[in-house]
Order: sequence, then structure tokens, then C-alpha cells
Amino acid sequence: MKLPMWAVILFLLIAAGCSDNKKPEGNQDDNGHSAGKSSSEPEVETIASELQEPWEIVKSENTLYISERTGTIVEISSDAGNVTRKPIELEEPLAEVPESGLLGLAFPESFTKEKEAFVYYSYSSGQGVYQRVARVKKGKDSWMETGVLLDDIPGGQVHHGGRIEIGPDDKLYVTVGDATDKSSAQNRNSLSGSILRINQDGSIPIDNPDPQSAIYSWGHRNPQGLAWDEQGNLYATEHGDQAHDEINLIKPGNNYGWPEVEGDHQQRGMETPLIHSGEETWAPSGIDYKNGAFWFASLRGEALRKFDPEANSQEAVVEGYGRIRDVLASSDGIYFITNNTDGRGTPSKQDDRLLFLSDE
Repeated sequence: MKLPMWAVILFLLIAAGCSDNKKPEGNQDDNGHSAGKSSSEPEVETIASELQEPWEIVKSENTLYISERTGTIVEISSDAGNVTRKPIELEEPLAEVPESGLLGLAFPESFTKEKEAFVYYSYSSGQGVYQRVARVKKGKDSWMETGVLLDDIPGGQVHHGGRIEIGPDDKLYVTVGDATDKSSAQNRNSLSGSILRINQDGSIPIDNPDPQSAIYSWGHRNPQGLAWDEQGNLYATEHGDQAHDEINLIKPGNNYGWPEVEGDHQQRGMETPLIHSGEETWAPSGIDYKNGAFWFASLRGEALRKFDPEANSQEAVVEGYGRIRDVLASSDGIYFITNNTDGRGTPSKQDDRLLFLSDE
């Protein structure tokens, strides 16, 4: 039986609509980063783009500040979106080995009035690489180093740590990697492989585990994130050796085992992590706390992750943007920065970016 002409035309239109001309499914654009989002995926907003090897995010009033390893600090108005990049004038030349440069950035409460902050940077001196915790002051067109709090922190080819945070006790906490000298993490006379705690004038707090030493905890490989819960408990992220990346609950004076133990391995007098990545790799960096959970950046794991300390579990919340270096929890959501221009990622035309995940 012959079909009427209108039925033939309708059939051809339906077939054309179902042809293979549509794009394959997925949420990646031509640069390998997140494009369209399904209704089940979180909405992520780009706040700023074309950052240069960004490392740490700090917020003061309505302005976000981001340190860049190249030696600049970016200012981003969170309400107007204006972006300003200012160089930082340091007393020592920035080191150019991997994982070095201008790293940590922390603002005391007095910043709004005094315009002084703290930085952690790697520098070259002679044939060596060292780290320094310094005080810097914001000027009209640049920042300038105005004082040294802690110096001659050993450096190497990699594993420089670099996170600095002001704790709820108003002390300055500093993460230091083993600088590829594994044994130094078990040497109490070396600052390598440790988390340090100092006063904001650079002196040693009298209630440190050793009142003559800045070392707060030791036996770390390459810790890169610090955050406190509402009870004042300190948590830290740490890079494992190939895998076994960790989140640790930090207790003063404790030994976290590197290089003697990692993962689930145990040894008397050494701590085991709350959670680790097993045979997978997170390469965790910055971490922050909000509403009972810790949000942390994942570099090689390429995700913004969420750790639930009650359930002792973690999950990837946002993926598809490449390497993530730092996170900052705010009242209305989570800021985080990509780190695809650091020589280990595949940057898109917009990278690196400051992104925002809303709670609403």
C-alpha cells in the first residue's frame, strides 16, 4: 500500500532529526575543560581568567587577592569584577626550580588598616634554594618586602610546601616540604618536612611543643593545605609518594611518619592519616572548612573535592577544569583556582581561572 505524500515527508523529517550530525555527548569544550553542564552538575561561575600560575586565595572585605608564582599579586573586586595585577618587590630573587616562586599569602586582621600581609616565597642564593616567610606592604602600584619572619628554610628541586595560614589562636602556621631530602623529615633539627608555628613577629610561641623551635609537627612529605574546624582542630593535606595522598588531623609535637610509613602502614610513635587516596592520586593542595565539611583542591586528581570528617569519606564535587590549586570558603559559596599554567597542566585559552561554586 502506498503512503500518502505528507506521510513520506514527515518520515524524512523525523529521520533527519535523528541523524548522526549531532555532537557527541560530554561536558568538555575544545580545550578539554567544562562546557555545558547537565541539570545534575553544579553551576560554576568564572570570576577571573588569564591568571599566571596562581597559588593562594585570600579575601579582605570585597576584594580577593591571589598570589602568582611569577611574583605578582592579583586583586579582584568581588562585586565589580575589576582585576588588577601588582608586582611584588622582594629582597631575594625568586627561585626558578619547579614548585617554587611566590607561594603562600596570609592577611592579619590589621590588613585593612596597615596594608601589611605575610608571604612565603622560594629564592635562590649561591647554588642553593631556600624559603622565607616575610612581611610585605601594599603600595599604590606594587607590594614591597618590609621584614623577615623566618628564613633559610631548606629548598630543593621540588617539595617546597608553601601554605601559610593564620590560625584561630592568631599564630602563623607554615607548611614545609622535605625538599626531596626524605630523611630531613625525621630530623628535628631541620625545618624540612614539617608544619611550623610562629608568632606574627617571627618569634617562637612559648607553648610550642619545643619552645625553642618553630616545629609544630614533623614527618611530612609535602603538606600544602591547612584548615581548622569550628572546634579549632587543625587538618592538613599532604602529597604522598606517587599515591597515598593524605588528610591528617594535626596534633602538636606528633610525627606523621614520612618517609618511614605512609597510607595504612603503622609504626610506634607515628601517626596514620584520617583518610588517604590509596593507589589513586589526588595531589591535594589548598583546603578550607565550611558547614561541617572540608573542601580541598586536587591537582593531578583534577577536581574540587569535599571531605566529610564524620563519615571519613571524600568525593569529587567539581571536575572538568583541570588542575585545582587552592580553595576559599565564603559565606555564599566556594572560590577555587585552576593551576594549568604551572607547566604540568594543559591550559585553555582562559586559564588560569578563578572560579566560584555557589551554595544557593
